[in-house]
Amino acid sequence: MALVGKKAPSFKAAAVINGEEIVEDFSLDQYLGKKHVVFFFYPKDFTFVCPTELHAFQEKLGEFEKRGCAVVGCSTDTEQSHWGWLQLDKNKGGIKGITYPIVADTTKIVSINFDTLSGDYDVDDKGNLIATGEMIAFRGLFLIDKEGVVRHQLINDLPLGRNVDEALRMVDALQYFETKGEVCPANWSKGKEGMKADHKGVADYLATH
Repeated sequence: MALVGKKAPSFKAAAVINGEEIVEDFSLDQYLGKKHVVFFFYPKDFTFVCPTELHAFQEKLGEFEKRGCAVVGCSTDTEQSHWGWLQLDKNKGGIKGITYPIVADTTKIVSINFDTLSGDYDVDDKGNLIATGEMIAFRGLFLIDKEGVVRHQLINDLPLGRNVDEALRMVDALQYFETKGEVCPANWSKGKEGMKADHKGVADYLATH
């Protein structure tokens, strides 16, 4: 299901913020009108590829914040599991030092609404989730603008880690379009020229590149 161009699904769920504090009603709605958001899903706490991604986002967190963009992680683990993982040092496979929020999607509803839930499942007539295997999130990533609209999404299968620099590039591209009104061609990066979204603008760009 493509969410691009649509409002990001709203939710309230428990989360760990600032690496240590558990809150019960975390929501992306707090960023509406204020910040862009990179909201990403990962499969599971205490695994192998996942901590590399979470640490990579933390290493670039200052760059996202300079752009007025919040970073929020999410998995189907409990908030207690998140908290425990956050107390474990990086050299022991932990994510100590992560400061951006990590949502606990224990009901799986957030993952379902963002269409990132893997595993075999169905919903019965009463709305109950019926599972026939382990249900964890694919590596989904969503760039949400200040109006709460999804402008970019990417979903990787479980073994495939993401490129955090590419997520940052997409933030730059969206903000360039929002401020300049110009679109971003292939392999565009911050500092490069964009194109005017008309035939003449495209022709002028192609003539000089």
